[in-house]
Amino acid sequence: MAEFEETRTGEFASGEARWYVVQVASGCEKRVKLNLEQRTKTLDVADWILQVQIPQTPMIKLRKDGSRQQAEEKVFPGYVLVQMRLRRMEDSGVWEIDDDAWQVIKNTPHVINFVGAEQRRSVGRGRGHVKPLPLSLTEVDRIFKQAEQQETVIQVSVASGDHILVLSGPFKDFEGDVIEVSPERGKLKALLSIFGRDTPVELEFNQVEKQ
Repeated sequence: MAEFEETRTGEFASGEARWYVVQVASGCEKRVKLNLEQRTKTLDVADWILQVQIPQTPMIKLRKDGSRQQAEEKVFPGYVLVQMRLRRMEDSGVWEIDDDAWQVIKNTPHVINFVGAEQRRSVGRGRGHVKPLPLSLTEVDRIFKQAEQQETVIQVSVASGDHILVLSGPFKDFEGDVIEVSPERGKLKALLSIFGRDTPVELEFNQVEKQ
């Protein structure tokens, strides 16, 4: 992650880079990242579009058979972060996103828009365009540190209130309702009817099946 510094006047030195948030179609984050990285090279805007990132945290999915699958969970589903080098506009002298780079991102399939401030039309009806607003250095640090320092999340397919069937162990073929889930321990508690009475029993995830 490239560093950048903002001056007291809000101006940026030549060649400085900022991170922007781009909204994309749900479930298309990785597709947009790969497509945008390829378009950046082929359309010759690699000097302006520096990085495309999807902040993610590690996750373990527990399957029904008890096996564990390594995976990643998106910190901000539906968004990607794009680091862009700013260009000084000749007409205004203001540091802004390069027009060609802006068009490359906007025209990438499954990209909805930049996150920013909507600019109202001066005349007529209809919505204006969105002016991309960069993230502050504090926001960038927080986002990437959150992804790096987040503890591994264990995802299971059962939750409190689910009805389950016990597949193995001394309570095989018993049915009951989940009352507590402990992903970090790989266990759950369920109320099973034993001798006509609801009894809390601790079970391994791979011992049960959601009904």
